[in-house]
Amino acid sequence: MLFDLDGVLVNSFAVMRQAFEIAYAEVVGAGPAPGAAYHPPPGRCVPRNHRSRGLPLEVEGPFVRESYRLAGEVEVFEGAPELLADLRQHGFGTAVVTGKSGPRARSLLTTLGLAELFDHVIGSDEVVNPKPAPDMLLLATGLLGVPADRVVMVGDALTDLASARAAGYPALAALWGETDEAELLAANPDAAVRKPSQVLDWCLAHLADDRT
Repeated sequence: MLFDLDGVLVNSFAVMRQAFEIAYAEVVGAGPAPGAAYHPPPGRCVPRNHRSRGLPLEVEGPFVRESYRLAGEVEVFEGAPELLADLRQHGFGTAVVTGKSGPRARSLLTTLGLAELFDHVIGSDEVVNPKPAPDMLLLATGLLGVPADRVVMVGDALTDLASARAAGYPALAALWGETDEAELLAANPDAAVRKPSQVLDWCLAHLADDRT
């Protein structure tokens, strides 16, 4: 089981907005930060987002600093820890494949008490090509040591669905966070799940074997 992080396991966007506002004020000065740049579009890492919006790259440093400082305020989605524990109880390996950097993702999961629920956590800085390329997913699959036909991706962004398709994996669209539901559904995911427990239901229905 491969999971995106922001918007799927944790509701981090309010903290990301706060971190960006602090960083923007520090680097650019007083005045409102541009609303469209409060946080990267789903699936896009921070440096790529800043470059694409013409923002000073100097914003990245204080943004990351504040993200670390505010990590304890990030909300874990209701039902996510239980889902992960249930998946592991049923014998599924679990990995995070995220647009965040690997160190920041691992630090956040440790702060929130979720790190032990994952076999691997892979960030966009740890592959040559981040999502929508399949690199992170293929790396996670190799580390988990499972056949490709036993892998499922859960994400809340078009880049998640695209990376799953590029890898040849089923993609589940997570609809419980800040996401564009109509856009995700129009991309024809293999299934749409509205709460974390439905991920386990789908896996048991489609990947049932001798797991207990």
